[in-house]
Amino acid sequence: MVRTLSLLGLILSWSSVIFAVNLHGYIQWNNLCPNYGALASAKVLLDAGKMSGRVTRNGNFSILDVPPGTYVLSVLSHDYAFDHVRIDVSPSEPLPEVRPYIFGTPLLTTTSVSLPYPIVLVPRHKNRYFSPRESFNLLGMFQSPMMMIMVLTGVMMLAMPYIMKQLDPETLDALKGQQGKAASIEKSIQSGDPRGLSALLSAGEETKASMPVAKSNTGPSTLQQRKGGKANKRR
Repeated sequence: MVRTLSLLGLILSWSSVIFAVNLHGYIQWNNLCPNYGALASAKVLLDAGKMSGRVTRNGNFSILDVPPGTYVLSVLSHDYAFDHVRIDVSPSEPLPEVRPYIFGTPLLTTTSVSLPYPIVLVPRHKNRYFSPRESFNLLGMFQSPMMMIMVLTGVMMLAMPYIMKQLDPETLDALKGQQGKAASIEKSIQSGDPRGLSALLSAGEETKASMPVAKSNTGPSTLQQRKGGKANKRR
């Protein structure tokens, strides 16, 4: 039993070696990346490093002995970004099939669009690791909520003297009394004196209770007027 399993393993390994394919391709230089000096050291990876190959100075690369299967080919470069490519290696086909691939999509779905072989990889954009420093923007500063609150507070402070001048003397005195009472309550809370706070609250209740109630001086009541009228008629 063990011998048969070992023989099957050897047969499978030999078949994978027999049907293995060497992948070849090259980097197509453009204005973004004109030569190997701009690209620097780069590697071509299958399935994020399962198999790999170096990029030579003329832009060519090779990955040897790729067994049948479906792979995602990518380029590991520090400064440049490349498109991902799907590679399908079949034992019944002498050349691998190359298709475009969007990173993150499942490999079960296939597309009818095919790419040429040998594989051609083009640098798409340059990687940016540092964002440029933003310049001073006056309008953006005033769009901040904190800045709007500060501006509103400053406007209220400037307009407060003009508002106070328009108030009646009695209203102004009442407002000053309320401000003084609020300051006394805040001081009592900060000092931790509950007696002072209770005294202030009781004083406020006493002032409300001691306020005179306006009485109507409209003369005698209607009942007394009716009685007086009846008495005059009897006379």
